[in-house]
Amino acid sequence: MNGTDRNSLVIRTPEGITFSIPLAGPVTRFFAWVIDMACISVLISGLSSALMALGLLSMDIASAATVVAYFIISIGYGMFLEWRFRGQTIGKRLLKLRVMDEQGFRLQFSQVGIRNLLRFVDTLPVFYLIGGVACLLSRRGQRLGDYAANTVVVRGRPPVNLDLEDLKEGKYNSFRDYPFLEARLRHRASPEESGVALQALMRRGELDPLARVELFRDIAAHFKSLVAFPEEATFGLTDEQYIRNVVDSVFRERQ
Repeated sequence: MNGTDRNSLVIRTPEGITFSIPLAGPVTRFFAWVIDMACISVLISGLSSALMALGLLSMDIASAATVVAYFIISIGYGMFLEWRFRGQTIGKRLLKLRVMDEQGFRLQFSQVGIRNLLRFVDTLPVFYLIGGVACLLSRRGQRLGDYAANTVVVRGRPPVNLDLEDLKEGKYNSFRDYPFLEARLRHRASPEESGVALQALMRRGELDPLARVELFRDIAAHFKSLVAFPEEATFGLTDEQYIRNVVDSVFRERQ
């Protein structure tokens, strides 16, 4: 289950672990949108120049092609980038924002599509007025597209210095023998997913033993689906040790 306080989305797992993720405000989201609109304008301007060649054949064809290109780029820009970069467009990346499922699950393409298709409604009548009002009235800062897609926009956390030695219990991280797979894991694991793994380790002592086993089994299964390490790297590892390796690989300071 989950809930909200004034500035964050609170996710509570059945095992009793609570994670708090800061929500993005409407002002920051507006500036991210302005950056994205500038990027869209550059793309449309470049494509329009290319389509001008059609004007030599027919100005009507050139005008129609430009209108179609505008709608394709306007919608496709957000869909492609949010799906390709796990909830981030150029504007969101620059301002450290990210779209995520409101329950904390992996963002689905259908959600990305819905929230971007409804963006035109949120921008009415001008300057995101409907979307801005919806964000101000929503406890989770959701515009209409977010309501329909069950998504929220969160703020990225600043980097923190972690003492990972307390989590390793003196065991060597076998994942270090496969740096290319570690790099792939860091690329595919979102900050939210990595944070869940870290907090589970930090708070493992608070869990009932059975709930602890089940929690680490579920988290390990998720990370195994992201990157498959060879059997010699995972042989004999418990699910909890597997997550220790994941956390070390993701948060370890690279030389």
